[in-house]
Amino acid sequence: MIDWLQHSTGGLLTLAAVSIAVLLLLIIKVKLEPFIALIVVGLLTALAAGLPVVQIVGSAQKASDSLLEKGFGGILGHIAAIIGLGTILGSILERSGGAKVLTGALLRAIGEKRAPLAMGLAGFVFGIPVFFDIGIFVLAPLVYVAAKQGGRSLVLYALPLLAGLSITHAFLPPHPGPVAAAGLLHVELGWIILMGLVCGIPAFLVGGVAYSTWIGKRIDVAVPAEFLVAEEEGEKEENPPSLVLVSAIIAVPLVLILAGTFGSIWLPKNSAAAGVAAFIGTPAVALTISVLLASWLLGLRRGLTGKDLSELSAKSLRPVAMILLVVGAGAFFGAVLAATGIGKAVAGSLDNAGLPVILAAYVISCGMRIAQGSATVAIVTTSGIVAPTVATLGYSQIQLALLVVAISAGSIIASHVNDGGFWIISRYFNMTVPQTLKTWTVLETVLSVSGFGVAALLMAVV
Repeated sequence: MIDWLQHSTGGLLTLAAVSIAVLLLLIIKVKLEPFIALIVVGLLTALAAGLPVVQIVGSAQKASDSLLEKGFGGILGHIAAIIGLGTILGSILERSGGAKVLTGALLRAIGEKRAPLAMGLAGFVFGIPVFFDIGIFVLAPLVYVAAKQGGRSLVLYALPLLAGLSITHAFLPPHPGPVAAAGLLHVELGWIILMGLVCGIPAFLVGGVAYSTWIGKRIDVAVPAEFLVAEEEGEKEENPPSLVLVSAIIAVPLVLILAGTFGSIWLPKNSAAAGVAAFIGTPAVALTISVLLASWLLGLRRGLTGKDLSELSAKSLRPVAMILLVVGAGAFFGAVLAATGIGKAVAGSLDNAGLPVILAAYVISCGMRIAQGSATVAIVTTSGIVAPTVATLGYSQIQLALLVVAISAGSIIASHVNDGGFWIISRYFNMTVPQTLKTWTVLETVLSVSGFGVAALLMAVV
């Protein structure tokens, strides 16, 4: 029995299925923190597969080559600075009033009749540097005002905003999910940005524009008076930053990372220009440049002190610790799956069944999301599961980026009552649970299926 479990394809696949089932049980039923659950399941899986203890955790004299330390260290060395710097950048943009500037400009440019579209574009652009829930907290009051002025359902204005925020959170760096997947699957962030936009924009148009307009006309939700009072009594920005400045600071890291990615392809190798492009296009360097620019242009020049910026950074980084721990633990779990041979067994089974890897990755991610609620956990766990399989397939960078998009698309499907975002949206946009299920849950599913559909079509032709 033990020999079958550790050395046969059927045994390894059984071990993989049991490990995932135990992981979900610990997270959903036992309510164990996901990063602890991932460590526990990773250790148990490694032991059940017969890996030597020294390989799993090292020895008292040396642990640096162990799966535990290499799994954590390998991925965190790649993503910790990116996620941290991206979080700080978002907090500075939020504090400066950049969101109101951006939304106001879009409303003026597009017109009051197309205010829902303006809200969606605001969510899409402002969602790049800020976390999903922060985007809701900052932009929700602007949705209240637009809905009141337009005299239509709050749903019509809220859903496009949520679609924009959701797409950027799932598909684009510096958000933790796509950054972690890029590290686990060894794909450059420039390709993630490009493919994320190529797949995310059509998904936004289908879900954030077409579906949101349709459902917004059928579910009437009024703007509560206390929401508007809270907005009117809030702090007013006397000297807001310019639209050009806000847009430029959001664009800087994306442009630099893309320059680094494509500079390595188009510029002569070992040339000075290629070296410069590679340096400034390194994600950590690009985000450092952006944070320094934002600190000066949106912070110090506008009256904030160095102490203010330090406190702002410290406050914004508090939620990041748990994200990094989950990502590290997920990388360890993936390293265990690779070391046990489970990855090769899965690859062989998919090949025999004729099931494309991109579809399998999407389905696994959907299952993880529906079962435990967290998009980041779904992305990290799925990437760890498929990474050993993908390593044997010789995918190009474009194909790997599309695989990341497919996993990210699966991670946002069918948000329901086990997702904290579900309850934030229900509260902030005055919807009952049934209304939230009919609007937000369906929207996430439409975005998921649309994004995956584009990624799968592109995968078939590249």
